[in-house]
Amino acid sequence: MSADYPIVREPSDYELNRSNMANYIRWLEGKGHGPFPDYHALHRWSVDDIERFWESIWEYTGVRATRGYERVLGSREMPGAEWFPGARLNFAENLLREALEGDPDRVAIIERSETRPRGQLTYGELLGEVAGLQRFLRERGVGVGDRVAGVVANTSEAVIGMLATTGLGAIWSSASPDFGVNGIEDRFGQIEPKVLVAVNGYGYNGKTFSRLEEIRELRRRIPSIEAVVIISNLAEEPIPDEPGMVSWDAAVAEGRGGEVHFEQLPFDHPIYIVYSSGTTGVPKCIVHGSGGVLLQHAKELELHGDIKRDDTFFYFTTTGWMMWNWLVSGLLTGAELVLFDGSPGYPNLDVLWQMAEDEGVTHFGTSAKFLGGCRNAGMAPGEDHDLSALRVIFSTGSPLLPEDYDYVYERVRADCLLGSISGGTDILSCFVGACPILPVRRGEIQCAMLGMDVKAFNEQGQPVVNERGELVCTQPAPSMPVKFWNDPDFKRYRAAYFETFPGVWAHGDFISFHDSGGCVIHGRSDATLNPGGVRIGTAEIYRQVETIEEIADSIVVGQPWKDDVRVVLMVVMNEGQDLTEALKRKIRSRVKEGASPRHVPAKIVAVSQVPYTRSGKKVELAVSKILRGEKVENREALANPESLDEIAAIDELFR
Repeated sequence: MSADYPIVREPSDYELNRSNMANYIRWLEGKGHGPFPDYHALHRWSVDDIERFWESIWEYTGVRATRGYERVLGSREMPGAEWFPGARLNFAENLLREALEGDPDRVAIIERSETRPRGQLTYGELLGEVAGLQRFLRERGVGVGDRVAGVVANTSEAVIGMLATTGLGAIWSSASPDFGVNGIEDRFGQIEPKVLVAVNGYGYNGKTFSRLEEIRELRRRIPSIEAVVIISNLAEEPIPDEPGMVSWDAAVAEGRGGEVHFEQLPFDHPIYIVYSSGTTGVPKCIVHGSGGVLLQHAKELELHGDIKRDDTFFYFTTTGWMMWNWLVSGLLTGAELVLFDGSPGYPNLDVLWQMAEDEGVTHFGTSAKFLGGCRNAGMAPGEDHDLSALRVIFSTGSPLLPEDYDYVYERVRADCLLGSISGGTDILSCFVGACPILPVRRGEIQCAMLGMDVKAFNEQGQPVVNERGELVCTQPAPSMPVKFWNDPDFKRYRAAYFETFPGVWAHGDFISFHDSGGCVIHGRSDATLNPGGVRIGTAEIYRQVETIEEIADSIVVGQPWKDDVRVVLMVVMNEGQDLTEALKRKIRSRVKEGASPRHVPAKIVAVSQVPYTRSGKKVELAVSKILRGEKVENREALANPESLDEIAAIDELFR
C-alpha cells in the first residue's frame, strides 16, 4: 500500500529536533512517559491513556484557570463525556494571554480587505477593543449563557466580538454576510440572540454589496434582538440613525482601554454555536464548549501545525466556516494572524500568494479547490513571489489530489510541510491531519491526530486497515459537541453520530487507513456510489477527472436507474474547451484505468458550474435529490443555488 503513496518530503532536522512536536516529546519523556521512538508510538500512548494525554496537553500548553480540575474524565460515555470536572476557566482569557502576561506591543492581527485599507492591531490594542465592546454588551444585559450573533466579514471586529462575548460567558455565533436573510434566520432564529453585530455591507470579486436592508429585515424577523451594532465595512454606506442601532465606533468608544472581564466557568461551558450546512434541511445548531475547543486547538495549532510565537498564520475562510474559529484560536500561540476579507480570485488567483509575500506568512491555510485552481491555471507562485518565510501549507475542505502534492512541491515551495487536514464543524477541529516529524506521502493525509482514536469500520463494525470503511472515533474527545441547541434529550445528537455504531462516533466520511499510519478520505459516506452494490467514494473519481486538462471542475453522484445505481458525472469545462465524444471516451478511460470499471460514469454532461455550499464543499446530496426528482429544501445554504436549476433542466440526465 505504501508504494501507492510514495514519500515526496522528509521532515527536516529542525522539525525532527526543534519543532513543537519534538519539544513536546522530550518534555513528556522528561516526566517519565514513553519512550516515544516515533510519532506512531506517541499516538498509541495518546489513545491508550487518553486521560494522561489530555492532562499533558493542559500542562504543556499552559492553560490559564482559576480553579484546577478534580480529575480528567468524570464520565467516558458518548455522548455526554465529562471532561475536567471542577475546573474554572475562560476561553477569551486564554486567547489573550500574550496581552495579559507577554508583550502587549506584539502584532496580533493584520487585516487585508477588498473594501478597507490594510490595518493591524497589537495584542494590547486588541485587549482594549475587547474592553470597549464588553462594556456595551454588559450595559445591554448580556451575561452568562446569552447569545451574541454576528453577520460579519473576516475582519478584526469579528474577533473582537467573539472575545468580548466569550469573556462575559455568553455564546458567540457568526455567519458570513453573503448569506441571504432566510439562511441567516434559519440559523440565528433558533438561538435567539440578544445582540446582533453586523456589517453594513461587504466586498467580493471587485463588487460591493449593501446589507443594511437585510439587517433591518433580520431584526424584524428575530424578536429576541434588542440591539444592533453596525460595522462600517463599506465607507460609502452610511450607518443609519435608527432606534436600537448603533455604530461599532460608538459602541466601543466609551469603554475602550478599560478592564476586560473574564467570567470563570466550567470546562464545558458553551462558547460557540456553529451550524451544519443545511443542504438537507434546517441547519443543526452545534454547541461547543470552551475547554474542549481550547485544548483541541492548542494541540492542533502548536503541535501538529508547529505554530510558534514568532510565526504569521493565515487561513482563507469566512466567518461562517469552522476554519475561522480555528484561525482565531491562533491567538493563543502569540503569533500574528492575517485576516483576509474578499475573493481569493480577485483581481486574479495571485492575490493570496502576493499577500503571503507581503506579510511574510509562515503558515498558509487554504482549500484543495484553491490549490487545484492554481495548478489548473499554470501558476508558479514559488517563482513569482518570495515565499521564503513559508514553512507550512494547510489544505482542507475536500481531499487533496495527488497531482496537487506534485504541484505544491514543484511550483510553490519544495521544502514546506504540506498538511492535508480533515475534521469538521461537528468537532470544530480535526480527526486526521499534519505532523511535522513525519514524511509527507503523495496523495495521503499523514496521520491520525493525537488523542483521536480513529479507525475505519467495515459494515460489521470491525476495524480494517488498507480497506475502505466508515471513519469512526471509538473514544471521547474534548471537542465533541456539548449538545445541539434545543435538543434536551440528545435525540438529534445521537441520531447524527451514534446510530450507525452504538457508543461509537460515526463521522460520515469514507476513509482508508494504511500500514504507513496515513489515510485517504474517499468522500462522504452518505454520498458514496453503489453501482452493482459496490461502495465507491466520490473522491476516487474526482482524483481521475480533475487532473484532465480540459476540465476545470466536476461533481459525481449516484442515480437510481433500472433496479441499480448509475454513476452520473457533470463537468465544468476550462475556457475554450468543449465536451466532445472523444473527451468523454478519454474521461471514461482515465477513470477505468485509474480507479476501476465500476467507477466509470454512465452519463457525462457539461454544466457551467458545480453547486457548492458557502464554505466551499460540493453538494452531492442535493444533486442526487434533483436526479431522483425530489425537491431540494433550504437552497439558501448554497453559494450558487441556480446551479441546481441548470442540472434539473438537462433532459439527458433523466433518460
